Amino acid sequence: MEKLGVTIGGVGFAHLLYHFVLAFSRWEYASVVDGGESFQALATGLQNALWQAGGCPREHRSDSLSAAFKNLQEKEDFTVRYAALLDHYGMEGTRNNRGLGHENGSVESSHRYLKDQIDQALELRGHRDFADRAAYDEFVRGVVMRRNRRNAAAFQVEREYLLDLPEHRTTDFVEEEARVTRCGTFTVRGVLYSAPSRLISHRLKVRVYSDRLDCYLSGALVHSTARTTSTSKGRGRAIDYRHFIDSLKRKPQAFRGLAFRDDLFPRDAYRRTWERLDRDMTPRNACKTMVGLLELAGNHAVEAQLAERLDALLERGELPDLAALFDEFAPRDAECPVVVVQMPDAAIYDTLLAEEVAV
Repeated sequence: MEKLGVTIGGVGFAHLLYHFVLAFSRWEYASVVDGGESFQALATGLQNALWQAGGCPREHRSDSLSAAFKNLQEKEDFTVRYAALLDHYGMEGTRNNRGLGHENGSVESSHRYLKDQIDQALELRGHRDFADRAAYDEFVRGVVMRRNRRNAAAFQVEREYLLDLPEHRTTDFVEEEARVTRCGTFTVRGVLYSAPSRLISHRLKVRVYSDRLDCYLSGALVHSTARTTSTSKGRGRAIDYRHFIDSLKRKPQAFRGLAFRDDLFPRDAYRRTWERLDRDMTPRNACKTMVGLLELAGNHAVEAQLAERLDALLERGELPDLAALFDEFAPRDAECPVVVVQMPDAAIYDTLLAEEVAV
């Protein structure tokens, strides 16, 4: 999907689509895949499609996905995980011959038509930038739903011939282990992730899904984060600045020397503000101010609003006043009113007791 030029927050979004099509009715399901053709992407997309359709076809056909087939062996066979997935849903797995996509032409043509329709919808939209991944997912889902409306009658016919779904889904993740370093980071599949400081030095069980990581400690879910793939230029990073605010408040000067300092800026406005602070302030004050801005953005949920204000200050050539920004975006709670309690005369209780005896 790279040729469509989709961007998330102004940054190019390289991605694939998982596309499922029922051959008779042309009913389809599609989901965005950020990464390669992994088993997790296949298992998640296929199971989402089956549960949305409300049943299973008797046969599942794909091309030569390495996530499903042992392509390097002389006698090609299903991978163990793919075979277990098919068995769970009672489907027979088949494939078209290598290089002969026309053998699966009814689906291959749907790929092209769906991609063209998404492209046309982007043209009508006027621009190809989305605020976040969720907004783009919803956009693709809307295009697919409009296409499915045309095939609703045929789908109702085909729905009667689908197999019943099992009682539950099956595994669509891979489990790995990772230790959180004293810097508050851990590495999974070549990507550096940050973690809350309370998890430092703990060894986590990490469930790697196609779109996220779920981290468990002693059987309890303690952290979840979006999955990031490594890039061709080297190891990828998924750093959340909120995980480092408390430690940086204690030692603001450490901000300057962090190896992943540039990954702590949630938006471009914060990066440009740091460049200005580093140029016009002493090193100590620059670090203290920048850490304070990150604290204000993260702890008080004003990241977007603060970024707009920082952009305006940079345009005017002004440095941010940390105290004034805190007063504006995170004012202190008003003082509690003074409550004066008037103690009643103890003789009143004697009157109550006398009334009770009379009753």
